Amino acid sequence: MPHIPSRYLAEGPRVGIRPFTHDDAAEFTARARESKELHQPWLYPPDSAAAYADYAGRLIEDPTKAGFLVCEKGDGGSLAGFININNIVEGAFRCGALGYGAFAHAAGRGLMREGLNLVVDHAFGPMRLHRLEINVQPANSASIALARSCGFRLEGFSPNMLYIGGAWRDHERWALTTEMRRPG
Repeated sequence: MPHIPSRYLAEGPRVGIRPFTHDDAAEFTARARESKELHQPWLYPPDSAAAYADYAGRLIEDPTKAGFLVCEKGDGGSLAGFININNIVEGAFRCGALGYGAFAHAAGRGLMREGLNLVVDHAFGPMRLHRLEINVQPANSASIALARSCGFRLEGFSPNMLYIGGAWRDHERWALTTEMRRPG
């Protein structure tokens, strides 16, 4: 029987991760519009075709970024969320900063935990990174719970760190290294 290659870079029991494509615009933006109440004030993913084209273009073309879509395997590959590795630095540092968001229909179902563990394994494996960081607004309890559940440790607090939703926001800094990694 011939082997059929997976459409995913990595997969778990319920989700697979794959890179962003320009063809994902319609589904991604529809999911982002449906999820505004869940996302804001924490993040503002693109919700129009033009904004998605710019966003996905950066993730696809910029070597300091890698974007992954978390797709439900049992639901025809529908998008459950997204995870990006930004500010990728190679050389002696070998680090990247994670950003992520679940879509409303998938929130609270453990799909993002499975997806984040797949991205971490991919980052520490084929991408050869040594450290991943997550910057989270202190009141975003769901994001903090996800970071903690995947083994990230709290390393500090940065006031007025990132400009989000029209204001400078405080962030907690969470990190994980290859030495800290425990099986997902």
